[in-house]
Amino acid sequence: MSLTTAPAHTPESAAPVAPAEARRHELAAFLRSRRERIAPEQVGLPMTGRRRTPGLRREEVALLAAVGVTWYTWLEQGRDIQVSAQVLDSVARALMLDPAERGHLFVLAGAEDPSPVRECLTVTPAIRLVLEQMSPMPAAVVNARWDVLAYNRPYTHIIGNIDELPFEDRNLMWLAFTPSRFRDVLVDHENERETMVARFRSAMADHSAEPAWKALLARLRKASPDFEAAWQRHDVMTPGNGLKRFMVPGVGLLHCDYTSFWLGPRPGARLVAYTPRDEDTRARMDLMVDGL
Repeated sequence: MSLTTAPAHTPESAAPVAPAEARRHELAAFLRSRRERIAPEQVGLPMTGRRRTPGLRREEVALLAAVGVTWYTWLEQGRDIQVSAQVLDSVARALMLDPAERGHLFVLAGAEDPSPVRECLTVTPAIRLVLEQMSPMPAAVVNARWDVLAYNRPYTHIIGNIDELPFEDRNLMWLAFTPSRFRDVLVDHENERETMVARFRSAMADHSAEPAWKALLARLRKASPDFEAAWQRHDVMTPGNGLKRFMVPGVGLLHCDYTSFWLGPRPGARLVAYTPRDEDTRARMDLMVDGL
């Protein structure tokens, strides 16, 4: 005799929360925490009346941001409302958010920042000095999304003059799947690109709701059938070290070990150094620097 068991009743409190709703709740908590840390006198407001909680009142934030009190209250309550980038910019200024907090606000609100901070806080003067001292070995700082955040001069033989590229194109995934010097000099580019896509997919599991990640994915899928085919295979891979070969015009073939030095929790920003596997490669790296 077989027995069947009816599915247990799941109370509403245990029901899964949709990602968008969870993000709104996180946005609400974030706004409250930023509001409560600001004293009225910090923003030129008089300390009037007894306050039940520290910091500014909601109506004071609305006044400073020049938005409606009801609208701001709904935003801080996590309601499903439309939020413009211009209003978020005003709220960020009213709450005196630093660059990291401002970026977090726009991510939680699901909006593109009209004035994103181009300076990467990860790349400190100390990190830039390390990059310079690694010459003649190419080295760069890359984040989990494959954005190139900083690099030394020898790396330009591999990547090209990245300063001439639009900000959104300074990404190794984009350069590997669209016409670029990086794609031209990367000898094993077909296998390398498969690995990059697998690592990108693995990293995106923690960032799927972030506008910058979604925008890059959409651009790549539209621009490259090869990327789309690799993306549809659903391969995943964790970050790691290995071997890369570059055929650099005017220099020759470089056999390199690449090693990642993590600058924070994995996966995240890392300093990637390309060290020579043989004496010929070392000599060519010296030649590469002499030609700069």
